[in-house]
Amino acid sequence: MDNIKEYINTGILGVIALTLIYAVFIKEESNTNYRQTRPEVNRQSSIAATPPTAPSAPTAFNQNQAADQAPAPKPSVLDGMPKTKIAFKEAKFDFGTINQDTENEHVFAFTNTGKEPLLIESATGSCGCTVPEYPKKPIAPGESEEIRVVYKPGKQKGKQSKTITIIANTEPKDTRLILTADVKEVS
Repeated sequence: MDNIKEYINTGILGVIALTLIYAVFIKEESNTNYRQTRPEVNRQSSIAATPPTAPSAPTAFNQNQAADQAPAPKPSVLDGMPKTKIAFKEAKFDFGTINQDTENEHVFAFTNTGKEPLLIESATGSCGCTVPEYPKKPIAPGESEEIRVVYKPGKQKGKQSKTITIIANTEPKDTRLILTADVKEVS
């Protein structure tokens, strides 16, 4: 009699596990937005997370595990493009002493020193107070251009260091520029 109960419990747990696997993996994969909105989940480790002698509450899918995994990287426009070189006239600029709530602009000049057209995919500041503008068109070999950066410290105060990350078809793919300032509090 005990063996029959054990077989029934094992069978019920198996059905619950298969139902959860179907609901989580197979059914959701048919959704066209699935890959865009959900990180890839390692099915083997998710299934293995539930031992065959699990308690009566179904725990076949460890949701924390899915949340811990990083989403797949987005394909880049630069993938497969030939690499080139970029040379900045300066990679660091110090505004010196500036006041809070001011708008401070600096232009970083650069040249495509490689043999292929240079394409900048993005230029981003390390915070919303640092906004870069960059050329969107390809830059021919030997051609020079500029990246204009506006730094608005708002209520920040003291020594500040902000990074602008340029992603382009260069090796390495990212180049970092640095802005520094000593922001004085305005009463």
